[in-house]
Formats: sequence, structure tokens, C-alpha cells
Amino acid sequence: MSENFIPVKSKEKHGKSNSVLFFSILIVLCFIIAFSMMIVPDTAAKGNNTKRRNDNGVVKGTYRGVFTAVKFDISPPLSEIKPIPPNGICTRKEDEDAEFIQGPLGKQDMDAVVQSITGPQLIPGPAITFAGLSNTCNCSPPDTIGDIGPNHFVQMTNLSFAIYNRTGTLLYGPALNNTLWAGFGGACQTQNSGDPIVLYDPLADRWLLTQFTAAAPYMDCVALSTTSNPTGSYYRWAFPVGGNVLPDYPKYGVWPDAYYLSTREVSAALIGAYALNRAQMLAGNPTPQVIQFLIAQSYTNGDGLLPADFDGERLPPTGSPNYWLGSMDNGGPYGATQDALTLWKFHVDWAVPANSTFTLTNTLPVAAFDSMFPCTPTSRACIPQPGTTNKVDILSYRQRPTWRLAYRNYGTYESLVTNQSADVTNGLTAGVRWYEIRSPNSTPVIYQQGTYAPGVTDGIFRWMGSIAADSAGNMALGYSTSNGTAPNYPGIKYTGRLSTDPLGTMPQGEATIVNGAGSQTSSQRWGDYSSMNADPVDDCTFWYTQQYFSASSGNTWATYVGAFKFPQCTSRGAGEPGPITLSKTSTMLNISWPALPDGCGNPDYAVYKGDLSQLLSTANYNHLTTTCTTANAPTYSMTMPSDTSAYFLVTSESAFDEGSYGRNSAGTERPVAATSPCRTKQTIGACPP
Repeated sequence: MSENFIPVKSKEKHGKSNSVLFFSILIVLCFIIAFSMMIVPDTAAKGNNTKRRNDNGVVKGTYRGVFTAVKFDISPPLSEIKPIPPNGICTRKEDEDAEFIQGPLGKQDMDAVVQSITGPQLIPGPAITFAGLSNTCNCSPPDTIGDIGPNHFVQMTNLSFAIYNRTGTLLYGPALNNTLWAGFGGACQTQNSGDPIVLYDPLADRWLLTQFTAAAPYMDCVALSTTSNPTGSYYRWAFPVGGNVLPDYPKYGVWPDAYYLSTREVSAALIGAYALNRAQMLAGNPTPQVIQFLIAQSYTNGDGLLPADFDGERLPPTGSPNYWLGSMDNGGPYGATQDALTLWKFHVDWAVPANSTFTLTNTLPVAAFDSMFPCTPTSRACIPQPGTTNKVDILSYRQRPTWRLAYRNYGTYESLVTNQSADVTNGLTAGVRWYEIRSPNSTPVIYQQGTYAPGVTDGIFRWMGSIAADSAGNMALGYSTSNGTAPNYPGIKYTGRLSTDPLGTMPQGEATIVNGAGSQTSSQRWGDYSSMNADPVDDCTFWYTQQYFSASSGNTWATYVGAFKFPQCTSRGAGEPGPITLSKTSTMLNISWPALPDGCGNPDYAVYKGDLSQLLSTANYNHLTTTCTTANAPTYSMTMPSDTSAYFLVTSESAFDEGSYGRNSAGTERPVAATSPCRTKQTIGACPP
């Protein structure tokens, strides 16, 4: 029944006078008008806070305009800032601590794509492992996150961070996260509230570190390194949150045109979608543009959306939006009518910000799954542990994908991979549902999906995952493990798949980063996230960081870092053909080279023709033309060039830089001095160019 519908009794048999009827109608009309006036202000107040639909029924975020930072500076080198030592005091507070939305639940489906065994032990063990940060804040959960760069691994947790070299040697910290804003002033300096994010920007060779403030005025505190060195200086901004509400569960993504930010603004029942002007931030602009959209929480976005985070070397096609993903469960509390993923597109227009759009473009049905794990006796008491009745949180009921939404452009297709925790067989065990979406900007499709849950047969619960892909299309999935029987204390493991494996499977077996040696005996919080990242140096090695317990205690969690690679992935640089051969006829130049080994990604080759005079100029280096071969053909023929100074170079589409395998038209080697400019100035292997 409509809230504006006023039931009126039917006319009595003995009749009423016209005057009585008139006044009755008048009273009813007055009541309707008064009631409408009472509800209009509330509706108007919420007008910008709800998702809206255009005339075609498309769900769009509400554009809230452009704003900028309220504070900016450039820090001294971090190496010169004295770390603020962890003090054991928990200053963290977030809406995530609150109970989740309790609506009526729908049908609890049986998972349709369960993988119930680990498979043969084929996956390589970790080549590197080292201990990360531990609980020095007396808070829970840790929100463990980290990323890998050319020379450093940077890790953040609640409420501290540390910088390591690539072998795990500590270079800086542990220090409270607000050390990054020492001397900055305001809430970013004085508060240390957590929900950190660290991302390496491979397109700019910079580091992005962030956290929020948990008391008004609410801020997103952002530090962006001025160089490739995370122990150097930082541009620092304090961005106010529109509506002055807690920007809970912030998640960022690197994209060519912006740093994208999703928030869960629970106190206002909103999801925030922000675009931060990346070009302006990289230039150290004190007032970079920030575009904001808001959407009301509903089954299309649940408890949050994930923005795509760029991996690899091949840029998205020109003009591509940033992709965001949500999760729907028809058994969840939001009233979803099906199990599905929701794909959103954020188009940003920095020249005319009002032309920007944030739109739900596709609802992609997925195989049946169940996110509503039967936790008991409380909603967070889910995963059993040895030696204690205390159970820890699965967070599957949050109705959202779990960090990250990793994007890659493989040339012939674009791919997004993500995951979420899932219930399997009504609490029998927990598993990780993972997805690969292809062609997100044209005809999006769930290319493959599966629920990794060998606990069906071995009794071990697996949850709180993170997934990524390498340059060859292989995938790695990391997660927590536990059950109620020793020695299966909460630990850290990973599995994976090769690009040639059967779709929807993780059949490479399972490897361990660290075994747990104790249980969490008081707090139930776990996660809220972990991080699997691809190494930007070789684009093959996976780095994973997650929490575990080294000894039983109330909530003295610890973290670990591990890295491994599939031998089937050829490292960048190694994916280049050997020295090429040039042969000439009267009118044609024939170029040939050895075929590349398997595992080099797309088998096509790019053949470059350039001007030799430009090779030694790091400022003006340029390719004149680029051609492509297909079907792995290691030969190419062209009309004999008239410019005797031309050179030719062949790379695979997955090659990282051009190396030194070049020949000029006279047949001599290309100067090695060109290698560095190639790495910094060129995007290699774009096919078609």
C-alpha cells in the first residue's frame, strides 16, 4: 500500500448530504496535503543521497560536484622523519565494527561450482618469506595490506606501517601510520584511525599511502611519494568527505586518468564513489580536483564496491572508464533477486566535471553461491580454531567483493579478477568464490568462476582471500586457513591456476607461506582484507600478505609476506626474441628472429622501425612506425626503406622493455644506450599501435 493512500469508508446505505460529503472530501484533501508537506523535506534532504534512474531505468550515481583538498604540503624525506613508535593504544574506530544490515534473508542456495580438492602438488613454494607487522596497537582486525615495487615492499596495517627491501630487510618503521603526516597539522596528523591502503603506481613509479580520520571533520588522508623511493618525500593532502560522514572501508584503484576511491558511508546509508585527478597529484598540485558521486545502499552495491586497480604494462584502451564491481546474493539481507555481480563504469571528464558519469551498466548472473555463513552465537562467530571456543569472522555476509579488483589488458582481451568468501554446504566449511570477467567495456561476461573449498574433504576452512593474475594469464589466490583441530591454527596459504588449466579450477595444489601456531582467543574480528599483488619488475611473481597467529592470545595477531612465481611465466625482458636477422633483396627487407618460448603471454610480435639518430637522445626518443605480426610468425617483410639510418626491433607483446636486440638497416647492433629511454618513454608491444 502506498504511504500516501488514505482509505475512506464506503458511503453508508442511508446516504449523506452533499454538504457533509463536501466537507469530508475537504478534510481528506487537507490531510493528504499536510502529510505530503511533512514528508517532502525529508525526501528533499535525501534527494542527493539516493541512486537515481534515468528514463531508461539505468541506475546512476548522484553527481555531487567537484571539491579539493583543505590542506596540502610536501613532507621532508621520510627517512629524516622520526618514526612515531607504536604505543599499544587503539585509536581505531569504524562503522565496520557495527552489526551489518539485518533484513529478511532469501533462499540459501547450494554453491554450484565448488572445488572440493586441492589437486596435485604442482604449485611452487614461496621463494621469499618474511615476518611483517604485528599487533602493537591492541586493536583488531589488522586490515593487512601491502604492495611491491622495483626495490621495496611497503606494508600497512591498523595502525602502523613499515618499508622493507625486496628480501624482507626492514628499512623504515614500524611506525604509526600518522608518521606519514608528521608536521602536517590537523586531523591527519593528530588522528591515527586506520583502514589503510598502500598501492604502487606502476605507470608513474610512485607510492600511494592513505588512511582516514574517524572523528569529525572526517578526512581522507593521502600521501603520494614525490619519487620512486618510498623513504623519500611525499606530497600530502587532506581531502574532506562530502557530507562529513565517516568514509569507512576506503578502497583505491590506480587508473591512467585518476586515482579512484570507494567508501562505505554507513551512517548515511551511502556508497561513495570518488575520482582524484591523478595527473594533478603526480605534479604536486596543492588543489587537485576530486569528483564525487553518491549512491544509496541497496542490493546492487551491498556493503561496498571495488574500483579496478591496474596491473601490467599495457594501458586500457583510450577512453576506457574505470570499472567497479559489486556482489549480489539472493539469500542476503538486501533483497537481491539473483546471485550476480554488478558492473559499474566511472567515466571522468576533468575538463567538464559535470559530464562525468557513474553508472550501473551490467548485472552479470553468476553460479549459485551463499554468502550467509551460519555464524553462531553472534554474527561474527564463524570460523573455528583449535583449543578455544572463540570463533573468528568470515565477513562473507558483507555482500561485496574482497580486495583487489585486478585489471589487465592482454591485447586481445581485457580481464578483471576478484573474489569473496562464501559459505559451503550450510556451514560445513568456508571457501573462496573467485571470478574472471572479460570484455568489461563491450560485452562483459563471467569468463570463469569457481569456489575453492577443499574443506569439503579435508575439513579446513579457507576464507578472506585476495587474487591477482600475471602477464601470462596465470592466477594466484591467497587466503586464511583454520579449523577446530590442532595443528590447523590460523595460517596463510595460496593456490593457483595456469592459463591453460580447465576453466573454473585452481588445480595447481596448495602451498604455505606460514603455518599458524596459535588461536585468537578473545576478539572475533579477522581481516578485514589481505592483498595479492603482481611484481612490476618481472610481471610474473606474486606477493601476498595476510594475518596469522604465531601463538595463542587474545588478539596479538601477526602478519607474514610471501612471494612465488609459476615457471610457466616468462619474466619481462626474457620475453624478447633473440638477435634478429636482416636480409635484403632489390626491393624488400626481410626480418626474422627465433621464436619465443611458451609462457610469454600473447604469441604475437611487434616489429619496430625507428630513426637511429634518435636512439641516443633520452628526451626525444621516438619510434617512427610500428607493425605487428600474428599467429606467432617469426618473420616480417617490408619494402626496403630509403633511410639508411633506420633500425628495427622485435619484441613479444608481453615484453617489458626493448632490450638491445636491435639491428639497423646496415645490419649492425643497435646501441645499448637506448635501453633506458625505451623503458621510460615507451609503451611496448601495443598491437595494433
